[in-house]
Amino acid sequence: MKQKKDTVKKDITNESYLQTVFRRFRRHRLAMVSLVVLIILVGAALLAPWIAPYDPDAIVGTFSGAPCLEHWLGTDQIGRDVLSRLLYAMRISLLVGVLATLISTVIGVILGLIAGYFGGIADMVIMRFTDMVMSFPYILLVLVAAAIFRPGLWNIILILGFVDWPGIARLVRGNVLNLRETNFVKGSIVSGMPVRHILFSEILPNTVAPILVYATSVLALSMLDEAALSFLGQGVQPPTASLGNMLNGAQSLTVLTKQPWLWIPAGLLIVILVMSINFIGDALRDALDPNSR
Repeated sequence: MKQKKDTVKKDITNESYLQTVFRRFRRHRLAMVSLVVLIILVGAALLAPWIAPYDPDAIVGTFSGAPCLEHWLGTDQIGRDVLSRLLYAMRISLLVGVLATLISTVIGVILGLIAGYFGGIADMVIMRFTDMVMSFPYILLVLVAAAIFRPGLWNIILILGFVDWPGIARLVRGNVLNLRETNFVKGSIVSGMPVRHILFSEILPNTVAPILVYATSVLALSMLDEAALSFLGQGVQPPTASLGNMLNGAQSLTVLTKQPWLWIPAGLLIVILVMSINFIGDALRDALDPNSR
């Protein structure tokens, strides 16, 4: 028994950082289940043109038809297959979430690196602008921006991308302030390394872990924001299907009570996607924490 424990300790000692992270991540059963669910849903969204039974914009049945053998999730108010639209809607919602997260992460990382490394006037200007953006009620800021610009897929991606960056900027700035005082960064400065090299080769790699964890929350939030905006008619516009505008028809009491197939599948899918991403983010936070046992 003792020999077996010694072998396990030796294996843990010799494993790489990525192996350690994966070993810690696997301990979170909800995260592993969420990862499998997310892979299946993303795969279904990517393969929508091949697995969707009908064209998402084609009228193929009766108006608001109940689920049957031909239409597993029924048809919508104008006779389009709900299952087909659901598969294509996932593509749109995931696209909005991923691209908006990428935009906000890039902006936040660049501004955070500049503010944290250079300090002084640059830090003051960037942080005061960040505080100003964060002082506005978030959903109000998104709604105003969506009302000013023409509603549409790419406008929503840009709006969410340019609104979600302050949190990442503050996170990166805080990490840079700590890393700037470490010996390896000071050594690079003394040796005359270019600022670009210090920022992107010395500091940024040591800040990737918290950025990655925070980005998962931004991804989930962006998908919820898209759904909310599309539900209110300020997001992705019909006939393009998104999870938000598929819920738009649920504003009627008749639909809510007598035609649940028009809103339950889309609403349930939003919940599953957001919960899966949040569980994965929580597991990544614990797995990437160097103080975690």
